Amino acid sequence: MAPSVKTLRADGLETRARLKEEAQRLFALRGIDGVSVQDIVSAAEQRNNASLRYYFGNKLELARELVVDGARVIDEIRQAMLDALEREGNVTLPSVLDALTLPLLELSERTGQATYIRLIANLQLNNRAFLREALEDKWNAGYKRCFAHLARLLPDMPAPILEQRLTLAGNIYGNAVWAAWESSKDSEDPSRFWERSYTISNVMDTLQGVLETPPSVRTLALVEAESPARKATAGAAPRRKKA
Repeated sequence: MAPSVKTLRADGLETRARLKEEAQRLFALRGIDGVSVQDIVSAAEQRNNASLRYYFGNKLELARELVVDGARVIDEIRQAMLDALEREGNVTLPSVLDALTLPLLELSERTGQATYIRLIANLQLNNRAFLREALEDKWNAGYKRCFAHLARLLPDMPAPILEQRLTLAGNIYGNAVWAAWESSKDSEDPSRFWERSYTISNVMDTLQGVLETPPSVRTLALVEAESPARKATAGAAPRRKKA
């Protein structure tokens, strides 16, 4: 008896999901450039490369879908957390930092796959242009809301300093430390560092310190010195070419 259309559709969805799962795992471990189509197809136990081309077109389109899938879920969780904080009047520096960070950790619980943070961390180091293009400024509304709250909660912090520190806490330092957490979670031999009940809370305290520590006199002087130069550059009228 020929298989039903429903069975074929279910098999197709299963194959597609399997390809995505294995691709994300390999991308997280090796980076996009270190993984071939054949690597993904073999890991997903498919017969040939045509299966990936059929479902995704090419490797980069598959990677793009993985990036957007995770970013969409993270933004949904983050915005829901911010909605609750605003509704309850509990918008504080620690609570906003929770909204900024905890959705990353919750993602693996929702998907059952602890690989997304390492995928993003790898892209930010090696393929930043691709990452920006994949996100298309669509899935960062929650991130922008967090930044707006932090700017209000830290009114004495110069905007350019706060922006840099948010990049450090939320991306550079944050991704490095949470990638280590994810790697331990994904390992059969987890790190003792992450086994302690207070570790995540201590990391959050550290990231909060990155945000709220007053800038030094030297840093403030450099910010002040650069601001007039930037304004002058931005306001300078372009010279007209002589005929």
